Amino acid sequence: MINSGNKIVLITGGSSGIGKSVGNFLHQKGYTVYGTSRNPDKVTDSVFPLIALDVRDAESITTAVATVIEQSGRIDVLINNAGVGITGPLEELPDDAIKNNFETNLFGPITVIKAVLPHMRTQKQGLIINVTSIAGYMGLPYRSVYSASKGALELITEALRMEVKPFGISITNVAPGDFATNIADRRYHAPLIKGSPYEVTYGNTLAMMDEHVDGGSNPNEMAEAIYKIIQTPNPKVHYKVGAFMQKFSIVLKRVLPDKVYEKLLMNHYKL
Repeated sequence: MINSGNKIVLITGGSSGIGKSVGNFLHQKGYTVYGTSRNPDKVTDSVFPLIALDVRDAESITTAVATVIEQSGRIDVLINNAGVGITGPLEELPDDAIKNNFETNLFGPITVIKAVLPHMRTQKQGLIINVTSIAGYMGLPYRSVYSASKGALELITEALRMEVKPFGISITNVAPGDFATNIADRRYHAPLIKGSPYEVTYGNTLAMMDEHVDGGSNPNEMAEAIYKIIQTPNPKVHYKVGAFMQKFSIVLKRVLPDKVYEKLLMNHYKL
């Protein structure tokens, strides 16, 4: 278990949304929190320091981790929160948008983990929390790339847990559902193309997704969940945070035949 006194937390993507809420909550609980942002100079209301970091830039990751080590001497908790949404028919998604999503949601967190692990191994303790998504447990229409990138991070975590456990390092996934943040503003979405075979169904799905985010849960729920995980001596492999039906959808996927579950999703999205 990691107590708050003098413990150092690094949160990627700490300038807004879930990352900011988590950072504020942990700061109030007495943790020394460092957040990251691609443009920290543009953020004027952060209660904890923000360090420049772009998860797509390995050099910026190395520099940011070195800054925390230089200032505080250690990193006890890494919260891999930085991520980006992407929506659209797979056929109409540009290749560079797909690659950017995987760079941000998968390869970036892996690079941050690689930068932090040697320090945690020297400390003989540490906790890494990867923020994934309930969407990573299932292939969702018009969110294929997002589901895939978050699902891949879930599996990476499962494997890595076993590799680093002998060093006293714990790793876990936290999969949020829909939360009321500005993620929809930062999400890449393929434009609705007039006359596209996907025009109607994608348009309806896009409107539904935005509605879910606008009516989502308070991001403080994620902050409280992550705080409890940090206080847990032996964290589980997976945590899910969100509305009951979103979490229950994962259970249904495990127990229902594939085609029955597929039909439920298609009915939900009116496909």
